[in-house]
Amino acid sequence: MSAFLFVVPPLTGHINPAVGVATRLAARGHRVAWACADPALVRRLAGTDAEVHACAGPVPGAQGVARPPDLRGAEALKFLWEWYLLPLADAMAPGVRAAADAFRPDVVVADQQAFAGALVAERLGLPWATSATTSAEFTGAYDGLPKIAEWLERSLAGLRDRIGAPSGTADPRFSPHLLLIFSTPELIGPQAPLAPHIHYVGPSLAGRPAGPGFPWERLDQGRAKVLVTLGTANADAGARFLAECLTALRDRGDRVQGVIADPGRVLPVPPGDKDVLVLPSVPQLALLERMDAVVCHAGHNTVCEALWHGAPLVVAPIRDDQPVVAGQVVDAGAGVRVRFGRVRAAQLGAALDTVLTDRTHRAAAARIRTAFRAAGGARAAATHLEHLAHLAAESR
Repeated sequence: MSAFLFVVPPLTGHINPAVGVATRLAARGHRVAWACADPALVRRLAGTDAEVHACAGPVPGAQGVARPPDLRGAEALKFLWEWYLLPLADAMAPGVRAAADAFRPDVVVADQQAFAGALVAERLGLPWATSATTSAEFTGAYDGLPKIAEWLERSLAGLRDRIGAPSGTADPRFSPHLLLIFSTPELIGPQAPLAPHIHYVGPSLAGRPAGPGFPWERLDQGRAKVLVTLGTANADAGARFLAECLTALRDRGDRVQGVIADPGRVLPVPPGDKDVLVLPSVPQLALLERMDAVVCHAGHNTVCEALWHGAPLVVAPIRDDQPVVAGQVVDAGAGVRVRFGRVRAAQLGAALDTVLTDRTHRAAAARIRTAFRAAGGARAAATHLEHLAHLAAESR
């Protein structure tokens, strides 16, 4: 039996993939604990009995952490790092150190954006694995942004001086021991790096709380079905886009039924609407089994979950890693890209018609689905972590 400490940022899209892996490890008899700045979020996603060590740190949406919704491109990326990820690492570090002292892990599993996990593990001489919940870092996320790349390098060096091992050399985003990427080269493309310690395991999917009852009986089996979602962190930026989606779906009501996730409750839709179902939250994994296409913001988890089910996509990236992931979708042939800030209902409708009727998009989505399912997901990730723990035990 080994002990694994998962260090995660308080972000749903980063915790969910780790939950599947942690569940597999626990089922095999290993001890699992978490370190996070939002213990309640971890327990909501991983189960109320999860062992969670609280850390300090900013939680998205809290005062002083909210990002202006109109930030895009390099400005949005710099804001993410300067005002969130780097302060989060500094704030989490004492809690991660305390969690390691109390739990005594054999291996630290650090999310790619929870730098404190990697640097504290390095300082303590513990083996650590990277949980890469977005593949954007592997396909030139900073190409064309040399000043941002140089600033990031200096910032990470300063972070290591503060909380890591001064003699360390590893980038805290990329473990030299084990790098678990929740995607495959079939989506990432030819830039996907290869090395003995890099493993492409595909999506890590686990059961999730269903939330309020979904009206399954209202789904029309005689029409194509489309899910529209902007994920868990974009409600502030999505009102106009969702309204255009609503119009595009209604214009196709004779042959298409839409489901729109509207957490901000910005769409005025009658409760009994038969053409478009609008709800504040939806059981995404269960719903995707019945969807013919997905319209989304190109968030990594949403894209991978859609392609796990073979559903082609219309992607409208907003910021951060989303433009890179959208590029992966288009280059793989599994979807069409539109401009989030400018697209209108007519263009959205045309893109949706394309992915619903063009066989090449569906074939590409099916090819990626096959690769994802062969990669092993949470089961494979758990096995690689067990192997790392075994090697660490042998070296002691």
